[in-house]
Amino acid sequence: MLLLLTLSALGLAVLAVAADHLVIGSGRLAERLGLQPVVVGVVVIGFGTSAPELLVTGTASLRGQSDLALAGLVGSNIVNLTLILGLAGLAATLAVRSSVLRREAPLSVAAVTLFAVAALSGLGPGTGVVLVVALAGSMVLLLRFARQAPRDPVAAETADYLRTSARPRLTAEVPRTLLGLAGTLLGAQLLVVNASELAIQAGLSAELVGFTLVALGTSLPELVTSLQAQRRGDSDLVVGNLLGSNLINSLAGGTIIAFAGTTAPAMAPAVIAAMAGVSGLTWALLARGKRLSRAESALLLVAYVALLPLVT
Repeated sequence: MLLLLTLSALGLAVLAVAADHLVIGSGRLAERLGLQPVVVGVVVIGFGTSAPELLVTGTASLRGQSDLALAGLVGSNIVNLTLILGLAGLAATLAVRSSVLRREAPLSVAAVTLFAVAALSGLGPGTGVVLVVALAGSMVLLLRFARQAPRDPVAAETADYLRTSARPRLTAEVPRTLLGLAGTLLGAQLLVVNASELAIQAGLSAELVGFTLVALGTSLPELVTSLQAQRRGDSDLVVGNLLGSNLINSLAGGTIIAFAGTTAPAMAPAVIAAMAGVSGLTWALLARGKRLSRAESALLLVAYVALLPLVT
């Protein structure tokens, strides 16, 4: 049991560190290769921050552990908008000045809701097609939104996050990106294999392990990025990153389970519904005054704790 806990913790650590290098390396590499900033921000950074969730989802699904994969995705979406956003808001009041609340937020809420409906009706090839079409449409809309608002604060804050003292060098960023990807794959494998075995030996459900250990572990990169951005006062990047992560987790992650899963995953309907509810609640709190106070941030933390009894 102790060995399994140690290896699971090692997987979490490798996942967090490697994913951070993957995001920074791929973002700088994309800029160095001349990709437009909007593409770097929406596609490269978006999928980079969701890499841990997607790789863990794929690994678990291919191993026939679709329940663990689904619980990890649902848990990660909830963790992002309760624990992580709540902690960032407690550090300092989140003031959102960009178009995130008008454009990205409703799109993210719609994506999470669609994923919830798909999960409740049964994830399979049919629902997978719907999710992948929705993912493609979402990427097109996000790119269009970014081009329509080139001076949006999120663009400047993303560039600041990737900034280095010198021009990014291919000889440095290519190895960083490849090692980050390899490390993320290794961390995902370590986490899934040992967490699932831990669940069996401890008599815990895959749903509980996925919702807690796996979800918290795969959300570590978002936590680090959000706290760093909040310390710099980049509140728009914090909110945009978390909403974007949930969108990609839901549509891309749901697609992976639908096509790679060997069995239709199951999870308590109340938890899946709560995921959509948390997404809508967060949007409502942020839209009310374009800010998230410390009291509202504390409410989000309480919401996470309140949801734990629903998971068995």
